[in-house]
Amino acid sequence: MNIQNLREKYPELIRHMKEHGYNHYYVERLERQIKVILSNPEISSLDSYSDVYQYCTARTTSKDGLRCRLTFLGIIERFALRGEYPDDRTRQKIKTRGKYQFLSPEFHGVMDTYQAYEERRGVKKSSTIYGGFSSGASFLYELQCAGISVPEGITQKSIIPVFLNQDGTLRRSCSCKKTVAAVFRANIPANPELYNRLIAYLPELRETRKNIQYLTDEEVAKIKRVLAKSDSALSLRDKAAGILALVYGLRCCDIAKLKIDEVDLESEKLSICQQKAAVPLELPPAASVGNAIYDCAESERPKNGSEFVFLSENRPYGRLAESSAGNIAAKIMAAAGIRQNESERKGFHIFRRRLAAGLLGNGISQPIISKIAGHASPDSLETYLSADFVHLKEFALGIERFPLRMEVFANA
Repeated sequence: MNIQNLREKYPELIRHMKEHGYNHYYVERLERQIKVILSNPEISSLDSYSDVYQYCTARTTSKDGLRCRLTFLGIIERFALRGEYPDDRTRQKIKTRGKYQFLSPEFHGVMDTYQAYEERRGVKKSSTIYGGFSSGASFLYELQCAGISVPEGITQKSIIPVFLNQDGTLRRSCSCKKTVAAVFRANIPANPELYNRLIAYLPELRETRKNIQYLTDEEVAKIKRVLAKSDSALSLRDKAAGILALVYGLRCCDIAKLKIDEVDLESEKLSICQQKAAVPLELPPAASVGNAIYDCAESERPKNGSEFVFLSENRPYGRLAESSAGNIAAKIMAAAGIRQNESERKGFHIFRRRLAAGLLGNGISQPIISKIAGHASPDSLETYLSADFVHLKEFALGIERFPLRMEVFANA
């Protein structure tokens, strides 16, 4: 790892962050991390900043400390290698690559091919590709621990124990199987016979779904009240984001990346390109959305020339992070006094379920709902069908064939 560029130029990074209003304690901690890298020969001799993180994990058990190091090392890596300053628009954390670093050269090649293939396709966002990369590398690492270090050595007998316990219960999920299949498919051009055979070796797994949580009418009424209250603890930014999610069912990533030029207040419509589905979406007019965004922009939003509608509440007022958009949902529900148990979902995704289930209950056709919800595939709507209580009740079975004693209904 060449640290000469970092040694010569890191004061520019520190000066930039101070000038752009970063918390002085945060900047001091980052500078201390840089000086540790520069002064410790054991660290500076490592091959990459990912290796620096692995070095740190072996010497501390503090989760908060490791989380901060992930962020700091991400900032340092981008500045040292590409001259990039932090701007709150991209993920700051370094990608540690999971089990990849322990794989054989042959398995390295399998995963590198998968990553290059997905990046070339441009369909999946980077975080999805990274998640698949980590899952695939973990699968190959387990095979490697069983003595298999080349794709040609993989057999059906070696794959089954990775997915299933001896009693037939799942060790890995159906989503993991789909990821492994995607990794093998990406490598088919290199050896069609081998990788088609490996895909056929993957076991048939019964896909299970957890019970779908949904917003009740009472919960929606409480959310609407708290979003409309002028004296609630919510900021205008949080209210605008909440109304967007409630009316349009937008994903956190699309709320966070909403740009000013995508909002037409005169015609009261939004024209966005969804990050997950990568397809354009024009949303119908809604006065409540336009008013909320206007109030936020005029009365609260920092005037810093940013192209994004929603900004961080802390300096240097960069674009709202996707994780922060999820936190806004939790704040709204806390203000409304709902969903405060640990097991209850609090993210904006449950607002999407409410929208889809409500449209289904009102007889809107599935293709139209898929378009409104921004689903690239109509099959994505299937997970919402279990919350369509209006139509599910039509299939309820009567109890006439199962006579019950009158005492059962005595306290009804």
